[in-house]
Amino acid sequence: MGNSALKAHLETSQKTGVFQLTGKSLTEFPEDLQKLTANLRTVDLSNNKIEVLPAFIGGFQQLKSLTISSNKLTSLPNDIGKLKKLETLILNGNQLKQLPASVGQLKSLRTLSLSGNHFKEFPTGLSSLRQLDVLDLSKNQIHVVPAEVAELQAIEINLNQNQISTLAPEVSRAPRLKVLRLEENCLELSSIPISILTESQVSLLSVEGNLFEVKKMRDLEGYDKYMERFTATKKKFA
Repeated sequence: MGNSALKAHLETSQKTGVFQLTGKSLTEFPEDLQKLTANLRTVDLSNNKIEVLPAFIGGFQQLKSLTISSNKLTSLPNDIGKLKKLETLILNGNQLKQLPASVGQLKSLRTLSLSGNHFKEFPTGLSSLRQLDVLDLSKNQIHVVPAEVAELQAIEINLNQNQISTLAPEVSRAPRLKVLRLEENCLELSSIPISILTESQVSLLSVEGNLFEVKKMRDLEGYDKYMERFTATKKKFA
């Protein structure tokens, strides 16, 4: 991509606060974006070949939405934690295996999407994200949903298409969790903690494509209680 084209993009972004440059085979985060740190609110660099996010990413103090899906990121810089206004972080389809602890400093973050990466463990340090609504970890290689999930503020957690065989009963204590997606994993019927049915806020538990027939869930203690929440939620949105 020529310099003049990039320059035109930058001039537009100066006015709109939006920089979108997708599918251009970029191998690095455009350095010229540093000129716009004061006013960029949205950056989308999806479908490129970026391997590294530079430390100067922390300078975008007005940034509300950052999307770098389908690139080649293997890690994130600590400086990402400086984005105090960031509400949406979408990094689907990269090669991330873990998050820096500084992600826990993204106090405004509402949506964190990490679908299709290389996570083998549920990322830690997200309980400080008090505004978090949606956490998408689908299409990774996570085996265990750990007890720490109880501390997350998320309303929806998507763990479809992982390798989950263990679900900690403490998950039922997650204070705002309404939607828990666990389709196409390695769960046995006996791996579903009764407390998620009886004691949690969860009103949609998606478990199709595991190692048991979904209709067998009806035999579990507490299934009626879960169905009451499920039906009440359905009525609310009908």
